[in-house]
Amino acid sequence: MNKIFSELPVTVFEAMSQLARDNNAINLGQGFPDHPGPLDIRQAAAEAVLNGYNQYPSMMGLPELRQAIATHYQHWHGLDLDPMTEVMVTSGGTEALTSSILAVVEPGDEVVCFQPVYDSYLPIIRQAGGIPRLVSLKPPHWRLTEEDLRAVFNHKTKAVLFNNPLNPAAVVYPREDLELLAKFCQEFDTIAICDEVWEHVVFEGFKHIPLMSIPGMRDRTIKIGSAGKIFSLTGWKIGFVCAAPKLLRVCAKVHQFLTFTTAPNLQVAVAYGLGKSDAFFEEMQSDLARSRDRLASGLERIGFPVIKSQGTYFLTVDLSPLGLNETDVEFCKRIVHDYKVAAIPVSAFYEEDVVSSVVRFCFAKNDATLDTALERLSDAVHRR
Repeated sequence: MNKIFSELPVTVFEAMSQLARDNNAINLGQGFPDHPGPLDIRQAAAEAVLNGYNQYPSMMGLPELRQAIATHYQHWHGLDLDPMTEVMVTSGGTEALTSSILAVVEPGDEVVCFQPVYDSYLPIIRQAGGIPRLVSLKPPHWRLTEEDLRAVFNHKTKAVLFNNPLNPAAVVYPREDLELLAKFCQEFDTIAICDEVWEHVVFEGFKHIPLMSIPGMRDRTIKIGSAGKIFSLTGWKIGFVCAAPKLLRVCAKVHQFLTFTTAPNLQVAVAYGLGKSDAFFEEMQSDLARSRDRLASGLERIGFPVIKSQGTYFLTVDLSPLGLNETDVEFCKRIVHDYKVAAIPVSAFYEEDVVSSVVRFCFAKNDATLDTALERLSDAVHRR
């Protein structure tokens, strides 16, 4: 058996979701919303499956969706993309990441990753023969520093995987951090694989800036997006890969032998959704910000030290000031058993130099779910 995969533990998301099911707990761990998603976009998918084309679509994605992606990114980020040579549709963001990593990384190449690191990155890098070089980001700011980057970048650095907005830390990186990372990519001739699936889930005072838009990065960046995150339709698994033609051509060759193509009716619906007005996306952000504030204020009243969420579906709590004498893993196991609320320990996103005091909660839930969870957690910061 392939040891890279056979020796992997069950993902923390599945483990905590199973504990939530076993304990009949409210699941604030895994990142999926309570609501079913925008009705008109779901209706567009239903119409397309009943009256549209249901055979293999183009491997690269329906032309109408590729055009919609290019138009959307031109409008929101000022990116000038050729939909026919610089845009590809995949079966979700994880497949987009896998195609990109396998397209770029060869045996012996080093790949910079930032902890907390999404759990799919490291196994795929290792399967490609790459060597992860890890930077450990620290709460509460989780910022990049020149010292950290200088310690990991070198002449063997083939790629850097950069998640912005960052899950699970819920930080949206400012331009100065992006320019710092771009400087290192250019100095060491490094390709940036940018996981930007949360690009539309950013809150007041913060703006998502694609690394691709930073001077010098246009032709060395692979940008990854996700309709599932944009439209809160996580089960649809529609991902986007945007890159210069020489990069995208190789990503497409990998994609050809992973999933090859993606459900055409969902592509039609996503193309429709990407053309919606600015007001739709702004209302989505406002609704999520309200849910974030509801959970954050409730946790703060209970006594949890909440770190402000700048984006994503998540907020984090740093347990270290509470003196609980337990790790984030122990805390999460305790609250799911004793209080019937599931959360995610952020230490699960680290492989070395672990931060073990931070817990992630998902706020993309309805008010009743959040209020019930808060009621159950009312004395969780006090050990019995």
